[in-house]
Amino acid sequence: MSNIVIIGNGIAGITAARHIRQYSREHRITVISAESKYFFSRTALMYVYMGHMKFTHTQPYENHYWRQQDINLIQARVSGIDTAGKQLTLANGSSLPYDTLILALGSKPRPLPVAGTDLAGVQSLYSKQDLELMEANTPGVRQAVVTGGGLIGVEMAEMLHSRGIEVSMVVREDGFWNIVLPKEESDLVGRHIESRGVKLLLSKNITAIRGQGRVQEVALDDGSTLPCQFVGITIGVIPNIDLVKDSPIEVNRGILVDEYLQTNIPGIYAIGDCAELRQPPAGRRAIEPVWYTGRLMGEAAAYNICHDQPQPYDPGIWFNSAKFFDLEYQTYGLVPASARTGADSFYWQDDKGERALRLAYNDQQQLTGINSLGIRLRHEVADRWIREGVSLEYALAHFNELQFDPEFYPLLNFTTA
Repeated sequence: MSNIVIIGNGIAGITAARHIRQYSREHRITVISAESKYFFSRTALMYVYMGHMKFTHTQPYENHYWRQQDINLIQARVSGIDTAGKQLTLANGSSLPYDTLILALGSKPRPLPVAGTDLAGVQSLYSKQDLELMEANTPGVRQAVVTGGGLIGVEMAEMLHSRGIEVSMVVREDGFWNIVLPKEESDLVGRHIESRGVKLLLSKNITAIRGQGRVQEVALDDGSTLPCQFVGITIGVIPNIDLVKDSPIEVNRGILVDEYLQTNIPGIYAIGDCAELRQPPAGRRAIEPVWYTGRLMGEAAAYNICHDQPQPYDPGIWFNSAKFFDLEYQTYGLVPASARTGADSFYWQDDKGERALRLAYNDQQQLTGINSLGIRLRHEVADRWIREGVSLEYALAHFNELQFDPEFYPLLNFTTA
């Protein structure tokens, strides 16, 4: 009986555990995490803070599910890996042997390189412990500053705003998330955020965080200051590779893996946010810290561990989704943030500037990517159209097949637009 140990119980690690069990009842499976015993939906943490659900509601599986599946869960911190002896050392001094090891270590917040980040009331948002810290840090807070123009920053701004806290978002770029979104979408999202009562400060950087024991203000690079009692640092995440930095496991920015998600050490895999592909597929990044790629990596690692003929990891068509306050966002395929040779796009925005659609296409008029804001799309249709390279004309004429808005919602018709 093979002993498989998975470090990390996020979407990547848990998907691997579940799929290994689907393939075989013979393997012994142990999942270990210092964050929590049971798997939970990280993207739902904001709704716990906002009072829409309790933490137990973020757990997709009943606690007895893991016993039924014979998956052993351990809440503990791993302090070391003996790759030669195939053994983990835990922070409590005990050890745990393995035959196959899956590293699903996730991400950690990127630190802000300014003075004052150690003051009370200054924090990031990633883990369950960060949520608990935010609960402790925000009672009595009147003014908050969130730095960073990405998805986690918007989540934190909405969380704080839900409790009546005045929020300012400090963004170094001249448009919200414009390293990802084309200008029109970036402007639309920025207007939406400000319409919800959040102050958006573009082209600015925090140079210092000041206070006596607790944060009292932040200084900006234009010489101004913002009074505040809470600062959220959301300038992105980086692979969490601290555990393996001093081990024989090869790392760069993340843990280096081949097309089968194997590290340089036989029997050790890395998946999810912590993994860095040595040779990523064309058009994809070596590190992709998003939910759905973590799930796909978990599935791929499980298959390769349980089958004699491994298959290369295939990330498929790029996809991501998010919510900016009340504005839903979906993206499929490749939609460049700025103009590129051999690429063009059709862009539509409603008269109120609240919904938008972009269809990107190549020189052959073949669909290469889709952005939607305020319009729900069918994932399987968008994925198929991009795979098949349907024409822009076809996509516009058959848009009703792609749209997936609620019943009685008026469907868009681009054949007469």
